[in-house]
Amino acid sequence: MTEARSWIDFENAELSVREQCRLLGIQRSNIYYEPQPETEENLKFMRLMDEEHLKHPARGSRQMVDYLEDQGFNVNRKRVQRLMRKMGIEGISPRRRTTLRNAGHRVYPYLLRGLEIQRPNQVWCSDITYVPMRRGFMYLVAVLDWFSRHVLSWRLSNSMDADFCIEALEEALQVATPEIFNTDQGAQFTSREHTDMLKSHGVAISMDGRGRAIDNVMIERLWRTVKYEEIYLKEYATGTDLYQGLRSYFDFYCGERKHSSLDHQTPAAVYRSGLSKRVALSI
Repeated sequence: MTEARSWIDFENAELSVREQCRLLGIQRSNIYYEPQPETEENLKFMRLMDEEHLKHPARGSRQMVDYLEDQGFNVNRKRVQRLMRKMGIEGISPRRRTTLRNAGHRVYPYLLRGLEIQRPNQVWCSDITYVPMRRGFMYLVAVLDWFSRHVLSWRLSNSMDADFCIEALEEALQVATPEIFNTDQGAQFTSREHTDMLKSHGVAISMDGRGRAIDNVMIERLWRTVKYEEIYLKEYATGTDLYQGLRSYFDFYCGERKHSSLDHQTPAAVYRSGLSKRVALSI
């Protein structure tokens, strides 16, 4: 893994990390299982802010400073702002987003408002979330079928580039093709390579409206579940252990964990059969 990383030029403006890995014949995931370093104190703050953000996503940096003070920590706002940027989070006013928009990328309209989602592969969604670890952190992206809550693919990375999002999309598209693909307006999802891949498969592109906290609500619920049932409980020390743990958890989540909203069926069963007694969701 260390040798593979030494071959990669992470600052190359002409060749993406993904393309360099392809040319070298190595798996991109092999170079990204090392968690991002931070001080032990900052990791503690980031873990606390991550949990609080899941509970109260409207909190901005000022309110996070107040929250940390309530926990007994004296942290200035500048430090909190830096850590929140590194985590990829902000309050939902004016917009809660894990990814940052690139002003040069095209933004697509939100297509789900008033839409009844009634079947698998009608709408897929994707998002990135911060993953705290014992001695660092990583980022997780997943592609989710909205109707069944089935996780079609996922990837880990120690940087918020577009490559691991594109890899997750490529894997999901090997399973099926959705009618609509919904994300936030982050640079990873508005990148030309990501949107061109969707267009080449005839997929309609939908992006969350600014100031709308519920536009990608299904995958937000997934993150809450994954973190409280797996990540926060295990406190993984290495990226490899995190990968193995998430692989086991997503197998459980899709194939064994029954959802009351799916008439006590598993996401995988509903995805395969397309049958659920739950009321179609209108956004």
